[in-house]
Amino acid sequence: MDKSTISSKSIYRLLIYQRCLRKLLENEIETVSSSALAKAAGVNAAQLRKDLAGFGQLGTRGLGYPVEDLINTIREFLGKSALQPVILIGAGNLGSALMRYNGFQKGGFQVVGAFDLFPQASYGKGHDVPVFPMDNLTTFIQQKNVKLAILCVPGEHAQEVANTLALAKIGGILNFSPTVLQVPDSITVNNVDLALELENLSYFVTQEP
Repeated sequence: MDKSTISSKSIYRLLIYQRCLRKLLENEIETVSSSALAKAAGVNAAQLRKDLAGFGQLGTRGLGYPVEDLINTIREFLGKSALQPVILIGAGNLGSALMRYNGFQKGGFQVVGAFDLFPQASYGKGHDVPVFPMDNLTTFIQQKNVKLAILCVPGEHAQEVANTLALAKIGGILNFSPTVLQVPDSITVNNVDLALELENLSYFVTQEP
């Protein structure tokens, strides 16, 4: 499969397949049919088979895909054979909650450091991620070769931090700050606006009179 031609939507679906496959492996399920995996991932079976066709002949007609082999194939393609280092900026309540989240490692990531104007304020919040002053940010990124950052700072400070991340050659930002970031084309930003998502969800929920 050619990485240069695969779409971001296809990458996202591969990540979903990988998550579903890991759950199957945890339940000691060794093979899975395309229809069962597609249903678990929320896509149709034809789309799943199309997404996996670029990996060559992985499954066996009548038996399905070997779960562990498919996990390894997707992991190698995505470049996640080892945990990818991630930093977090903004170690307040939301940042501390994310540092306690144990799902990152299951997804192939490790928060290796956090940064805050007042790093001591994060102590005793139930996580073991080291928190450093903002002055250490650029040096840490370069020394650890970090390419991914989680941004949890207030909106009025988000662009300033994003500018620093851009100069430090960060490649991707998961932005929890309530603002639209202006970054170079070389940086991918995924915005997580919890209020907006809740507003969108509420639109589809029938309101009682």
